[in-house]
Amino acid sequence: MMIQITENPTLLSFEGKLVCSDGLMKAGKWCDIGTAGAWKPIKIQKKSVRGTISNRDERSDTEHNDHAKFIKNISNPNPQTVDNAALPFDADTLKVSFTLRVLGNLAKPSACNMPKYQQKLEDIIRGYVEEHHFAELAKRYAINIANGRFLWRNRVCAEAVKVHVKVDGKELPFDAYKIGMRDFDLPKNQDDADRLKKLTQVIQDGLTDTTGEFFSFMEVDAFVKLGNGQTVFPSQEMVMEKADKGGKSKYLYQVHDGNPENSIAALHSQKIGNALRTIDDWHWQADEIGAIAVEPYGSVTNRGKAYRPKSKGAFYTLLDNWMQKDQKPDEKEQHYIMAVLIRGGVFSDQGKKDKK
Repeated sequence: MMIQITENPTLLSFEGKLVCSDGLMKAGKWCDIGTAGAWKPIKIQKKSVRGTISNRDERSDTEHNDHAKFIKNISNPNPQTVDNAALPFDADTLKVSFTLRVLGNLAKPSACNMPKYQQKLEDIIRGYVEEHHFAELAKRYAINIANGRFLWRNRVCAEAVKVHVKVDGKELPFDAYKIGMRDFDLPKNQDDADRLKKLTQVIQDGLTDTTGEFFSFMEVDAFVKLGNGQTVFPSQEMVMEKADKGGKSKYLYQVHDGNPENSIAALHSQKIGNALRTIDDWHWQADEIGAIAVEPYGSVTNRGKAYRPKSKGAFYTLLDNWMQKDQKPDEKEQHYIMAVLIRGGVFSDQGKKDKK
């Protein structure tokens, strides 16, 4: 008998199932891709520059009428101190390395304070797994690894990009430029397609585990041929407070082993994870903008837009209809719902909690 659900839990959360490390950035030569010891850490360097004033001028028309004063103001230098990262002049290639664990047992939430709701949600997730086996989602995650999407700006206009994935002592090499960024179809080259199928199976094995004890693990190395001395782009730290006068206005992310002298430029694990879950091309504007990262409301912060509002396939609308009205979404939206749960997060009904 189908369990009847009329309300949502005030406590519901899922742990993320794609657990990636930070991405460490090193420099070397393209010809040394196969030589592990040939790569040196990229250091963050402070740079002071004398810029110009180019921001929008908010002063009144009256102030602009004083032409001499206006010219004087905009002619003043705009000194800035920023972090910078670049390849040495004897290195033409960036290497980005990270590790990824793929966890399973998705049907078991981390926390849920409504047993009937949890039971029905478990039944729905298990039904999806029996029908689809995470095959489509695993393929899309694999493609985003193979095409180097996680490199972000470092991938743009590079001369060449190769991605090597190590699983169980075996290496799966990919030419990232041969793997599409606009769709999730397997490449036409049979060797590339076969390697992607192997990587897909590894991810699928991790996601379909129901014991909570097995996981898939892989090491990913990406090589980007940029040219000697070229700028590279680690993650930028969010500065919550305004910089002091003379202080840095841009901070780049770096990690070290406790000794700042051993620091190395890096990509945030969150930034890599965002790239891996950029698989949602099921939203209503996908034909126009392509895939976006899986989010409950389809939020894309750098565009200031949400592509899945409540009226356009928001996660909560689809899930509530499935749970409370037994309205099973179409296959694409089922993939989307499961991808949000794989992403993880807190999905509690806070509105109901606040009313109590």
